[in-house]
Amino acid sequence: MNRITLVLIVLFTQAVWAQDWARTQLEKSPRHREWVTVKHDGRLVETFVVYPESKDKRPVVLLIHEIFGMSDWVQDLADQVAAAGYIAVAPDLLSGMAPNGGRTSDMAQDKITEAVSHLNPDQVTADLNAVADYAKKLSASSGKLFVGGFCWGGGQTFRFATNRSDLDGAFVFYGPPPDKDGMTRIKAPVYGFYAGNDSRIDATLPDTTAQMKAAGKTFEPVVYDNAGHGFMRAGEAPDANDANKKARRDAWVRWKDLLGK
Repeated sequence: MNRITLVLIVLFTQAVWAQDWARTQLEKSPRHREWVTVKHDGRLVETFVVYPESKDKRPVVLLIHEIFGMSDWVQDLADQVAAAGYIAVAPDLLSGMAPNGGRTSDMAQDKITEAVSHLNPDQVTADLNAVADYAKKLSASSGKLFVGGFCWGGGQTFRFATNRSDLDGAFVFYGPPPDKDGMTRIKAPVYGFYAGNDSRIDATLPDTTAQMKAAGKTFEPVVYDNAGHGFMRAGEAPDANDANKKARRDAWVRWKDLLGK
């Protein structure tokens, strides 16, 4: 990797992590939020939980973070999901991976993407299963379980659907598909949200659509014109362009509509 490429990566990562706007929005929220520690098989998974203001038991939405780890934006998004009427649970999948056993917030920013990309897939699945089990047993939970993830987390969402039979729906935001054989194990409907200017991921859609159809599975992808990869986050940022703003707005409406059905 040459010096210019390294500098560009550092600058991009810093821009992604400049999320004071998300932290400010979260701090204004009236909803109850907390960090809990979910234990399984010798691991401690630090998990952010936000509760909706509701008199009734509500479904759970398990959120899987981007390759940038547990950012302020992910926490703010969890609050928005709770505002829509769902119990939002967002595990920090870098729990225990930072120096001294810390999590994302304890790791140098330039190390986070590498750490996330090298997470053991079986460990990720085990972490997600443990957090899902915990959330479904909450006294405020109705027992329904959805999963949604973004970027790297979008791919993990699709993969989790191949490993979790009691999902009521999976929402894949600009993430790659699982292997073809894994698709045969999917029980839940899968809904895709993709960016028009994201050829790396969009190139997978024709085969994914065909393979899911051949397996008899529900897969409904939507591509948002002119939006870039990561539009759910980028579309909220103060410097968001019009295409990302519109994609984020339209995707949010669709997501809430699908959750409500």
